[in-house]
Amino acid sequence: MAADNDPESEVFEITDFTTASEWERFVSRVEEVLNEWKLTESYVGKSSPGKGAFVSGSWGEQSHNVHFADFKFHITHHFLKEEGQQEDGRSEEETLQPAMHDLLCMSNDFPPRAHCLVRWFGLREFVVISPGANCEAIISESKCNLLLSSVSMSLTNSGCQVPMFVQIQQKWRRIYAGECQGPGVRTDFEIVHLRKVPSQYNHLSGLLDIFKSKIGCNLLPLPPVDISIRYTYILQDWQQSSWPQQPPDFDTLLGGEVGGVEFGNLPFGACEEPISELHLAATWPHLVEGIVVDNDVYSDLDPLEAPHWSVRVRTADNLQCLLGDFITEFFKLCCRKESAEEVLGRSHAEEEGPENSDISSALSKLTEPAAPVPLSKLSVSSMVHSARKHIRRRRHIDESPLNTDVLNSILLFLFPDAAVEKTDREKTTSSNSSRKTDQERSSQDNLFLHLKSAPSDSLTYRLALCLCMVNYSYGGLPAVTHLWQEFVLELRYRWENNYLIYGLAAGPPDLRCCLLHQKLQMLNCCIERKRSRDEARKAQEGSRERERPASGGRASASSTREGSGGKSWDSWSDSEDEFFECLSDQGDMEASQNEGGRDGSKGKAEGRLHPYNNMTLLASAEPLYVPVTQEPAPMTEDQLEEQSEVLAKLGTSAEGTHLRARMQSACLLSDMESFKAANPGCLLEDFVRWYSPRDYVEEEVVDETGQTVLRGELSARMKIPGNMWVEAWDSARVTPARRQKRLFDDTKEAEKVLHYLAMLKPADLAHHLLPCILHAAILKLKQEESLENIPSVEKSLQQATSQANKLLHAANRDHKKVEDFINQLVAMETAIAEARSLQAKFAVDEEEDNEGPAELKRFITSLLEEPEVEVMGAGQARIGRTIHRLFINAQRAALLAPADDDLEAEESRKVPDFPPPAGREVLLRTCVPRPAPYSKALPQRLFCVLMKDEFRLAGAFSADTSFF
Repeated sequence: MAADNDPESEVFEITDFTTASEWERFVSRVEEVLNEWKLTESYVGKSSPGKGAFVSGSWGEQSHNVHFADFKFHITHHFLKEEGQQEDGRSEEETLQPAMHDLLCMSNDFPPRAHCLVRWFGLREFVVISPGANCEAIISESKCNLLLSSVSMSLTNSGCQVPMFVQIQQKWRRIYAGECQGPGVRTDFEIVHLRKVPSQYNHLSGLLDIFKSKIGCNLLPLPPVDISIRYTYILQDWQQSSWPQQPPDFDTLLGGEVGGVEFGNLPFGACEEPISELHLAATWPHLVEGIVVDNDVYSDLDPLEAPHWSVRVRTADNLQCLLGDFITEFFKLCCRKESAEEVLGRSHAEEEGPENSDISSALSKLTEPAAPVPLSKLSVSSMVHSARKHIRRRRHIDESPLNTDVLNSILLFLFPDAAVEKTDREKTTSSNSSRKTDQERSSQDNLFLHLKSAPSDSLTYRLALCLCMVNYSYGGLPAVTHLWQEFVLELRYRWENNYLIYGLAAGPPDLRCCLLHQKLQMLNCCIERKRSRDEARKAQEGSRERERPASGGRASASSTREGSGGKSWDSWSDSEDEFFECLSDQGDMEASQNEGGRDGSKGKAEGRLHPYNNMTLLASAEPLYVPVTQEPAPMTEDQLEEQSEVLAKLGTSAEGTHLRARMQSACLLSDMESFKAANPGCLLEDFVRWYSPRDYVEEEVVDETGQTVLRGELSARMKIPGNMWVEAWDSARVTPARRQKRLFDDTKEAEKVLHYLAMLKPADLAHHLLPCILHAAILKLKQEESLENIPSVEKSLQQATSQANKLLHAANRDHKKVEDFINQLVAMETAIAEARSLQAKFAVDEEEDNEGPAELKRFITSLLEEPEVEVMGAGQARIGRTIHRLFINAQRAALLAPADDDLEAEESRKVPDFPPPAGREVLLRTCVPRPAPYSKALPQRLFCVLMKDEFRLAGAFSADTSFF
């Protein structure tokens, strides 16, 4: 007991009421955010936004996250970016804050694209507090009241005059409660949302009753209520419109494919109706109560009598477009991993292996002595049907991935020279090359330079289009692989039989084009060199045959055998000690041979082209001749990269530098040997005077006789010890170009190209040809856009070309960026398809009016670029009458009403011209004193939405907090 009565044993619990609660922390945090955004400054005196400012202006937003205990909220500030805002010149006592002006502003009723609170309340600036992501909705009434009280406290403490809203209930219901405070003024924002429209509020008179009862004004008579009404009618039936694609032709190879095109073209357009709905909004602005009658019995609101019409279109979701589908399906090939063997089967690869898989055996086969190919094997039919013969020989299955007729048609399209005689084939190839040269001069065809593609008339470009069509319409990946292998076999056939490849420009590989195009050009160079060598051999044999009767039998035959060394030309061409017959100027070469003989002695000149600028040799008075030299070896970009890597790996040591210089001086050594053969007794200085004049320095000096003469010497860099030019000159033999080892081994390079092509995986092939497909797609879009003249698409095409330039020139393409780029092209195709659909629908009304087509063009362009377009003249204008007729036709089709000309007038009037409105919007505004008759007159606003499954009232009601 004593212990219990001890005062020191008692425990005192002290509650500190000065500690901030969670609610106070939340209010304080909201105030900090408002101050941080500088929303506490006075906005009084700012003028109202101009007409259309909500649509033409740009909206900005900034956001923060705030917490109420462990509950996360997202606070967002929405505002219209206003430039050059002018003050209205009135004092603060005479004006209200901007939110009050916005409630009464009539310049931006029914904005077509804006935040829902902007449309309902006409606000240019507001703050919204909403539950964070993955947080439950604020449903209970107590939580809603707590949040509203927090908003009220924050506005009062901070002095912020910007309206603030709290999102309550489920998000899909879009219900907000808010408040706005000003000097002596307070506005409450309330929303009512129901699923069905109450019958008593299904018309204007009922909405006016609820608005007046909510205001509760005791003044008599009541101030007039300003009314704005908008009815929206939806047109969904397009039975009277034409089909978006031409009906299929069942007689073609496509067998009735929708949007089928010939080989070498890409399809275009939508496969379904691109316009799903047309929304017509009939608006009656600035009506005064009593002007119109709209109740449950009668209504004056006829859309044909509405003073303002505006139209918007709703496009189909996930529209299927042919060009986009073609490109997308081809792009998917880039992601495949299968090889040709896995796609076509092992048996196919095993049979093909001895021919294509081992490059060494192929080289041995081609370099063996062989009899000339008989002319019967070079017939037109054998070339045209070579692919079919390979199929029959190799395949054991009854049906190949690609139909034989389709395959032959594609091969004839790719190699049209196979259908002409041999003599005409060369003319066709040469004329094709010249035509391509002319096209390169035009800016249109230079597009391939920006995209690293191939010229639009080249074989590579046409091959890409054919593979794209085969992939989409003729069997996918197996058919693509089949066509590619037949294409490679055709290339080998042309290489073995010395036929140039059609559709490729003459000359070395163009490094500005894609790698596959460079490989084909390299193969063409090899064929051209091989043809030239064979023609030179035939010409030489012919000259020997002509010399035989003059020199007399045995001696001529023995000399011929000595010259050939006991081997055929083909055997010499690819052996280790091979020689190359340079064919730059055959006439001069033969003349030099006649002058100097065939023994190749040092004193006889060989391989002269022509004298060089009247110069003479320094050691003699003989003229200096330009020699016949070998052309440098052409290289593709991958070979250049490989060579650069090899040279870089040699390092920077003295040995590595010396070896690098020797590797790079093969062409220099060949030219030196040719120069020595053409100019017996020449010096290094003579060679430098012709080959690199800057390295031979001449100056005027006075000789022993007192005369001024020119004396020259090598430049300083040529005198450096160990100079590669000096070493190469000392090691160079006296050998004309025709007897030198070839700088460009066309047989080896051709086999390397054919092996590279045969080993390509389908994914790698698609990767190489993708620039050509995108090139063709851009050209197709440009062609189609030029017919429609859509500014937005034209601008997008220019941007896409610039973007593709950076995208396709990258060493490693980003697949995600390529996919995004393809989606941009699909969006352009969709826009063009939508324009054509609208053009077909609105071109119903045929009148003799010169301004009609131009007006219609502007209207359709605006429909595609703007969210909503006003119809000038409403229902009485040309476009308005066309829209009216579309609705009439849709109504008759929906109600199964006959549309014959002999239809009686009474029956035709039974079918309404317009369907019931899908949505009705009514905006009521007035300015009355609240809550007392002696209070300040303040704006009141009620926005009503009446739809089939929705009834919404959004009200802003202001009250005087000074005189109440």
